[in-house]
Amino acid sequence: MQKVCVIGAGSSGIAACQVLAERSIAYDCFELGSDVGGNWRYLNDNGRSSAYRSLHINTSRQIMEYASFPMSDEYPVYPGHAHIARYFDAFVDHFGLRPSIRFRTEVVEVAPAGDKWAVTSRPRGTNDHETGTYDAVLVANGHHWKPRWPRPGIAGATGFEGTQIHSHDYRVPEPFADRRVLVLGIGNSACDIAVETSRVSRRTFLAMRRGAHILPKHLFGTPTDHLTHSWLAKAPLAVQDRGLQLLLRLSRGRLADYGLPTPAHRVLAAHPTISDDLLSRLSHGDITVKPAPRKADAGHVFFDDGSVEEIDTIIYCTGYDVAFPFLEDELIDSGDNDPGLYHRVAAPDRPGLYFIGLVQPLGAIMPLAEAQSHWVADLLEGRCALPGREEMLDEIRTYRARTARRYVASTRHTIQVDARAYLRELAKERRRRAVPR
Repeated sequence: MQKVCVIGAGSSGIAACQVLAERSIAYDCFELGSDVGGNWRYLNDNGRSSAYRSLHINTSRQIMEYASFPMSDEYPVYPGHAHIARYFDAFVDHFGLRPSIRFRTEVVEVAPAGDKWAVTSRPRGTNDHETGTYDAVLVANGHHWKPRWPRPGIAGATGFEGTQIHSHDYRVPEPFADRRVLVLGIGNSACDIAVETSRVSRRTFLAMRRGAHILPKHLFGTPTDHLTHSWLAKAPLAVQDRGLQLLLRLSRGRLADYGLPTPAHRVLAAHPTISDDLLSRLSHGDITVKPAPRKADAGHVFFDDGSVEEIDTIIYCTGYDVAFPFLEDELIDSGDNDPGLYHRVAAPDRPGLYFIGLVQPLGAIMPLAEAQSHWVADLLEGRCALPGREEMLDEIRTYRARTARRYVASTRHTIQVDARAYLRELAKERRRRAVPR
């Protein structure tokens, strides 16, 4: 009887556990923290969560929920992290998964062992290593835990005498009261943090290298991501883009009127930035927009437009690196956040090594991780099979070329998928590669 190892009990890991349990596939799950939830467990004692106190989801609960376990109708449309953590607790308890998870246990090494995998783990805070052998390993350690700093950094930033932190370590705005804060970035975290600090800071600046389309959480009274189930989502990509641009123009006006740079890319050519509060704070003059910083000295930052501002704190909202500290580099190369996986899941040269939730979706990860887990379970049960190595590499090359054509060149888009299209892609793969029984 085969046995599987699942690494991580965040939103993707518990989805994998549920599918494996449903299929009666034996598994062990290792979780560094004391509870499930991963990134959504505020102040998670695994030290990996980037959740801040005010964090809410940017996809509606109907889009985020697992197909096997709908979210309660009593939840708000856009729940906060506490709601989501409770939802994950309820999910795990409903399916009886908790006894199969080894909490406070770190996976320190995953290595090939013939046609199997040797997984070495240890209870957190000890040196008591234990090695088990598994037929397959499902990696679900997340990709929002290792801060990515600017490369290259701001010239002179090493001599800056103020505070410099990554958004990963931001929790509450109070420490920034009466300070001059510079937030770098125009993603979701950057907008949330700039809005929050602007309520307590002396001044808040928001600097960015390029513009971004700012989407509201509702369009004409409907959650914006519900458009993925509308007629518009069935239209060609160019029509979807033009239609969404028109809806944004009608509901929000021009970004230039708020002081933001006009994006040079289409709406659907970048991961969406969703904020209801940013534009109003800009309208009130509580946040000042700046171009990219050029250099810094002990107490000032110099910007590309020639302006100079006195700054006390720099908050880098510059994303995350994909990393697998328990895998040697020769096993999987995650350089430039592009590990090169067949349908974003299977490692072509490493049979039995799979990655769950390693996508950046236009949508929510949870239902995608669930679908990925069902595909992997099919492979483990022999219900379907992987193609040959060259065919897998061809698919990876095609995906990279398609992604490069559609999205702005950025490490945040190397694992980008459109949720609805990706679900169809996985379903097609399961049908096409089905093994006759």
